Amino acid sequence: MKIEGFEGAAAEDPLAQLERAFIEEFLQRRGQSLSTVRQLPHDEAMRLMKEASLYASGRLTEVESRSHYVSDMHDGARAMPEMTRRRNGGK
Repeated sequence: MKIEGFEGAAAEDPLAQLERAFIEEFLQRRGQSLSTVRQLPHDEAMRLMKEASLYASGRLTEVESRSHYVSDMHDGARAMPEMTRRRNGGK
């Protein structure tokens, strides 16, 4: 079985690299790897890859949410000195 989308994309896009890592993590927890999945019967391999894709998607969403949260915290921290100056009459 050929697993589409893994050749080349991971080398170009950091999110693709992370997605592939999450898929490999999922497969490893199931006692598989990308190379062993390729040797499974087609239906079984497709089912496993769909599950791995859903897992990776959820983890990528988690990473993105955390990234936005940290960014918002940093933006809020930068705004604090300005807000303090305004409350103190511009001092």
